[in-house]
Amino acid sequence: MTEILFYHLDRQPLERVLPELLEKCVARGWRTVVQFGTEERCEAIDAHLWAYRDDSFLPHGSAKDGHAAAQPVWLTTRGDNPNGATVRFVTDGAEPPDPAGYDRVVLVFDGNDNDAVDRARAAWKTLKAVGHEATYWQQSERGRWERKG
Repeated sequence: MTEILFYHLDRQPLERVLPELLEKCVARGWRTVVQFGTEERCEAIDAHLWAYRDDSFLPHGSAKDGHAAAQPVWLTTRGDNPNGATVRFVTDGAEPPDPAGYDRVVLVFDGNDNDAVDRARAAWKTLKAVGHEATYWQQSERGRWERKG
C-alpha cells in the first residue's frame, strides 16, 4: 500500500520547503514527480529550483525541457508520471492522482489558506476511507517536520 503523507505548511512557504524535500529524495535515489495546480506556479517553482541556493544543484525538468526519463525530479500540472517516479508531491490545489504505483505520495498544503486546508481534509477522508495509511506532519518552531497524526 502506498504511504500517504500530509505536510502542513504554516511556518515557511513552499519555496523554502520543497527544495529541501526534493534534495532528500535525490540523495536517496528516489525518482520524484511534483504536481502543481497551475502552469504559472509550475514555471515559477521550476525557475526557483535553479537559483534557490548558490551552493547546490537540484536536477529537474518539466515538459518544456523534455527528456522526462532522464530527470530525477519532474515538474508537472498533470497526473502523469513520465519519469517513472516512485514518490509524488501534490501541491497548490492540484488534484491528487491515484496513489497506486507510487511508494509515497506527499500532499503539501498551505495551512494559512482555508481552501487548501479544506481540500487536504477531504483528501485525508477519501484516502483513509479506501484503506490507505496516512500520516500528518507539521513543522516545529525550529523548522523540523514532526508527526502529529
